[in-house]
Amino acid sequence: MQVYEAPLRDMRFVLHELFADEPFGKVEANEEFDTDLLDAILEEANKLATGVLLPLNRSGDEEGCHLENGVVRTPKGFKEAYDQFREGGWCALAADPAWGGQGLPETVNKLVEEMISATNVSFGLYPGLTHGATTAMIDFASEDLKNTWLPKMVEGTWSGTMCLTEAHCGTDLGLLRTKAVPQDDGSYKISGGKIFISAGEQDLTENIVHLVLARLPDAPAGIKGISMFLVPKLLLDDQGRPSKPNNVSVAAIEHKMGIKASATCQLNFDESTGWLVGTPNKGMQAMFRMMNNERVAVGVQGLGIGEAAYQSAVWYAKDRLQGRSLSGAKYPDKPADPIIVHPDVRRMLMTMRANNEGCRAVCGWVARALETAEKGTEPEAKQRAEDFVALMTPVVKALFTDLGFESANLAVQVYGGHGYIRESGVEQYVRDARIAQIYEGTNGIQALDLVGRKMGANNGRYLRSFFHPVAQFVEELKAHEEFGKMGEAFEKAFQALQLATGTIAQKGLADPEEAGAAATEYLRLLGMVAMGYCFGKSAVLAHTKLAEGTGEADFYKAKIVTARFFFDRMLPPASSLVLAIKRGKASMMEMPVEAF
Repeated sequence: MQVYEAPLRDMRFVLHELFADEPFGKVEANEEFDTDLLDAILEEANKLATGVLLPLNRSGDEEGCHLENGVVRTPKGFKEAYDQFREGGWCALAADPAWGGQGLPETVNKLVEEMISATNVSFGLYPGLTHGATTAMIDFASEDLKNTWLPKMVEGTWSGTMCLTEAHCGTDLGLLRTKAVPQDDGSYKISGGKIFISAGEQDLTENIVHLVLARLPDAPAGIKGISMFLVPKLLLDDQGRPSKPNNVSVAAIEHKMGIKASATCQLNFDESTGWLVGTPNKGMQAMFRMMNNERVAVGVQGLGIGEAAYQSAVWYAKDRLQGRSLSGAKYPDKPADPIIVHPDVRRMLMTMRANNEGCRAVCGWVARALETAEKGTEPEAKQRAEDFVALMTPVVKALFTDLGFESANLAVQVYGGHGYIRESGVEQYVRDARIAQIYEGTNGIQALDLVGRKMGANNGRYLRSFFHPVAQFVEELKAHEEFGKMGEAFEKAFQALQLATGTIAQKGLADPEEAGAAATEYLRLLGMVAMGYCFGKSAVLAHTKLAEGTGEADFYKAKIVTARFFFDRMLPPASSLVLAIKRGKASMMEMPVEAF
């Protein structure tokens, strides 16, 4: 059974309490939003997610999308839900007020995205991609393009996509073949085919604005010859209304393992009219602006599915009677005890809970930095925030989606045979979660980005934005009267991360394959240390609140228990990843290709 209610108390903890002292600097633009207003927004988002989106999740998965005469039909109820979503202002939640957005803090936006992903990740892709497209346009498009297209995109009347992948190239975009031919009026004719385009065609919005990567006739080869173009599905008339078709057609929609209610399209551009976004041959700069936004959003998808899977598993574990507790019957008046009494079921539930709370806290940390990076005015704090966001973006994308998939699988295991059949609804979480580890750059690519680009960037400056606060907190946690042993465990994990960093830096200089061989383990280790930092801060804060007698004792006690579980059971295996990193690439790379 798909069960979900937004964990509003934990969300408020992350939003208002956990990072109140985080030194990224104040963001003046956020000061107009008081606590009561932000809490009310989260409560309304929960009503929308549970009352409108969750009821469509299973039916949307069963029905999927349909291609009829070149038009994609989304599942029953999606159009009405989208209209309600748009009319409620949810499309414009965190968008720039200059273009009709509400300008809410990114931390709040990410919590709302989590609710949407938990209740209907397929639905969330439609407005989510539009938000990513608008961020790229705001930074790189001309004023004329922004004035023409952004207001309707921000309000959600028109949607946006990103068109990168072609049949012969995914990650290696230097191989793309889509062409852009200049026209006398300053526009371009775009010709080529793109695949795996999420929301590439749908019946939810009046128009679709595609951001397309293509090559100019005189473009240099490889990645340095890529430009970005804005190519609408429908051209506008003299009144600015969608009118004439623009030779953008759907060749097919993909039949996928999961996210079946999200239309994944093969698009053909046949001399479609487009306009340059940004500078010629600098399209990757603009596309990475959009992709980095989407990578964090995809990480949140993993968190959302993990939370929904956890809640569904808890509901079942409390309801399912099976066997007796090893320490004696806990419910002697019943024919058997609920399975939540069994240690192995508790292990799975606590792992899922820790995954979710840890990822939510890390997301709040990164979102705070995002706010300063985008809206901050103090140069030093802004630079530190930008460094931290650059470092943590691949970690959020890869770690959150890996753990979300792990939690979805654990939910199926808690359900047992009932989890493996469609009627329970939890097997959908496994299928929906799986794509998040692949799109917007596979998790292996995220790991390579971390060790190949971010780790050594600016003489390690990105790493210092993370290492410095963690090192300081290690000493604070070790000295804490209640959590000294927790601090010692955290120190060992941090030392393992430092050792891994030095090992990769040394070996990688001489042999890039050594860095590549260690990349996935390194990303996991850094991510788990980040979670440890957040759990340690959570435990200290909860202890202080309990000592002050400020109320909500059960919530704060549960925070401490979850933190202890993380340090006792989850962080030690992560610390051992340094052993694999030190072993190097030999056993991974020495097998001849012919022997596989």
